[in-house]
Amino acid sequence: MEQEKTRQLALTGMFIALSAVGALIKVPSPTGTVAFDSAPGFVAALLLGPGLGALAAALGHLFTSLFAGFPMTFPIHIIVALEMAAFAAIYGYLGKKNLPLAVVTVSILNGVVAPATFIVFPQFGMAFFVSMLVPLLVASAANVIVSALIYKAISSTAKARFSNGR
Repeated sequence: MEQEKTRQLALTGMFIALSAVGALIKVPSPTGTVAFDSAPGFVAALLLGPGLGALAAALGHLFTSLFAGFPMTFPIHIIVALEMAAFAAIYGYLGKKNLPLAVVTVSILNGVVAPATFIVFPQFGMAFFVSMLVPLLVASAANVIVSALIYKAISSTAKARFSNGR
């Protein structure tokens, strides 16, 4: 039991560190906060569970925002980090049942719904939504697809290892 907790803690730390590295790989956008920071969180959601994946995805966004200087203000980035946590948790739940559905659902949630939530904020509005739609949709889909491919590769390797008695 103690060994399993240690393993989960180590893996969670690794996925958070990978999110920080991914935060440095930017996708051009008006805010400078679109990056490959969520793919590790999405993988963690599938491998370690929705809660730990949510933590890694939320911290990934905060790393990206930190590296960009919190251009939309810290409170706004906290909202985005909470959205990322929710999307990673959804991905973790859905992905175990139907990975293709999870990929499509979370790509739309993060690429369309997330920027749409800021339409009601006067400082953002429809202009923000329109300007963020394409870069965020492309990056969201890329992050989710990369995570699905990594998960498939890791899960099949792990199954083979366990079935061979290692």
